[in-house]
Amino acid sequence: MHTDPSQRIVITGLGVVTPLGNDIEPLLSGLREGRSGIRTLTRVPLGVLPVNHGAEAAEFTGHIDDYGPLEKTVKRNIRKGSKVMCREIEMGVAVAQRAMADAGFTHDAFDRDRTGVVYGCDYIMSLPDEYAAGMQACLDEEGKFSFTRWGEQGLPKVNPLWLLKYLPNMPASHIAIYNDLRGANNSITVREASAGNAIGEAYSTLRRGHADALVVGSTGSRIHPLRTLHASMQETLASDRDDCESMSRPFNRDRDGGVLGEGAGAMMLETLAHAEKRGAKILGEVVGYGSSAVGPAAGDEYLKTAIVNVLRAAMGAASPNEIGHINAHGLGTPQSDAGEAAAIAQVFGDASSQPPVTTVKGHFGNLGAGGGMVEAIASLCSLGNELFPIRNLTDLDSNCPINAVTGSGTPSGDSFISVNVTPQGQASSVHIRRFAA
Repeated sequence: MHTDPSQRIVITGLGVVTPLGNDIEPLLSGLREGRSGIRTLTRVPLGVLPVNHGAEAAEFTGHIDDYGPLEKTVKRNIRKGSKVMCREIEMGVAVAQRAMADAGFTHDAFDRDRTGVVYGCDYIMSLPDEYAAGMQACLDEEGKFSFTRWGEQGLPKVNPLWLLKYLPNMPASHIAIYNDLRGANNSITVREASAGNAIGEAYSTLRRGHADALVVGSTGSRIHPLRTLHASMQETLASDRDDCESMSRPFNRDRDGGVLGEGAGAMMLETLAHAEKRGAKILGEVVGYGSSAVGPAAGDEYLKTAIVNVLRAAMGAASPNEIGHINAHGLGTPQSDAGEAAAIAQVFGDASSQPPVTTVKGHFGNLGAGGGMVEAIASLCSLGNELFPIRNLTDLDSNCPINAVTGSGTPSGDSFISVNVTPQGQASSVHIRRFAA
């Protein structure tokens, strides 16, 4: 789907929590200067899982100051609600509040019945501590867990509100409740493709006239005792290295897997008419998006096919030479990178005719559902300026025929397409450009 001039959708506010910092400036400077957010993990046991390094959003503590400037009532409500927010939900709410503040949100300028939330989130896993007391109460005389005791002896030991801390629709719910946003509310749960699909859903909702403004974001963490264990069992992860900052190597010949990370990002999207009426600063314009699902049953090239579909959908009627750059998924696994590079080549031609291709995952790996939003924000803030290079790309693999950005001085252009794809073949993309009146 692509834009119709009769209804333009613009971006008026941004907020991020990333392994490079909790604000736009440290994110951008870190990307341009080649800094890495990959460190020794502190939130999972070391020496137990196959990896001991990842990209934690270390500056995010959950303290109320992490949420940016807040009205007194909102600050009080977030503090009160923090007991039913796990880390991913806290990060999601924080970036939403930051984006709203950046957009100059006030209840006078926004009709709360016409302002809503669309949020991407992965499935969220409970911490084992939630059940420890209940399980302890169910041990028999031999120290073995007895299921027959759970109903009467175990369950009463579990906090009755525990589930509220981990439901993937809770980021959107909390944001709407804290800010009294009564408009459209939707939650998207498609792993790494969540952010692009959230932007696409918000874009469509605004164009249909069902809202005037939407807080759009995504949040995710793959650094968690159980989630990290799941990832190590189900995904191709980069081998631990003495130099952990070199673990994530998108499109490099010797890449061997992805790196686990966490983070969140949010935008305020509005119709152009609404933004202009309130005199908002306009940071960019969403002009297209794509969504596709092509599973492994479709054959070995299923990832390539899914990405081809979303690249073409997001580009719409634009010609390939109108795209300033591509922010690739760039997971760092042999299969994913090769499939994505083949898709880019199929849509845009050989490397000499492609837009510049970059990715942020060399800096901080895979942020899960939060990654696509952080990546899109990084590209948006680079438009009209210099593009950040791919970190750790020193030897482009011959099976990745892309116009890779490996050094400074590459212009970002005036528009970009950002792509994300899950290992299951669910892909999303967004096409964003600099705003022109």
